[in-house]
Amino acid sequence: MTVETKEKSRDRQAWMGLLARAEARDLARLWEGFGPLPAHEVLRAPEIGGVMLRGRMGAVGDAFNMGEMSVTRCSVRLTDGADGHAYVQGRSRDKALQAALTDALMQGDAADEVRAKLLDPLAEIEGQRRASRAAKAAATKVDFFTMVRGED
Repeated sequence: MTVETKEKSRDRQAWMGLLARAEARDLARLWEGFGPLPAHEVLRAPEIGGVMLRGRMGAVGDAFNMGEMSVTRCSVRLTDGADGHAYVQGRSRDKALQAALTDALMQGDAADEVRAKLLDPLAEIEGQRRASRAAKAAATKVDFFTMVRGED
């Protein structure tokens, strides 16, 4: 695998991860501002299913089943031949279709426009949510300390 291929793969993983984590309402709102859905063929209609989440204690212990999560997947092909795929959290068929279309558009000439109008705003929203969550967690932090009096 060449360096360029690895870089493209990392970029695609990043935007697909962002789309998968995004709230359906945020993606839908941004798509409204982006315009109508591009002409496409549905290769795999949005399907709802489940996946088993696995975890490890301390990130090094034996794997165990934590629970299940709903996911929706979709695959599309644009008229220019670009294929787009999406696996998103939750049960939103519209979000899966929009994410698959975004993936397909990011592989063509519209990538810069899609990044500016969809992906960058989604990344900003995600950053704000993380900062808000971190601030809430920091507000509950308790600092424990031991004070030693004198020496024995």
